[in-house]
Amino acid sequence: MATLHPRLAADTRALGETDLCWLRWMNDRRFAWLIVVPKRDGLREWHHLPLADQQALLQQVNGLAAELERVTGADKINLGALGNMVPQLHVHIIARFEGDPCWPGPVWGQGQPEPWAEGEAPEWLQGLTIAEEV
Repeated sequence: MATLHPRLAADTRALGETDLCWLRWMNDRRFAWLIVVPKRDGLREWHHLPLADQQALLQQVNGLAAELERVTGADKINLGALGNMVPQLHVHIIARFEGDPCWPGPVWGQGQPEPWAEGEAPEWLQGLTIAEEV
């Protein structure tokens, strides 16, 4: 059984899952930010996935990016799979706005996260439609 990296578990909250991925949201009220994590232990790189899983992951990320853009009206959607701090393959989907706390630079390493209180969640999550399976 696959396990979620402890840093991802600490920094994010559960949104849902598919057979292939855990779907999470970043616990930082400064940004509308989703994380997609394939449920494969030891997986570090997208290209290490079998081709069918690569395509399913791409479809999942694209669908969530479109949904995040729709519900937030973002000026730009940033996608990233860096893995420098957390080696487990995970894909960031971040809604960016001109004038947000880090605009136009990257969100990583900028300022301090502003976590939601326990039991709170961003309003944009309520409007998000997640495909049951890809």
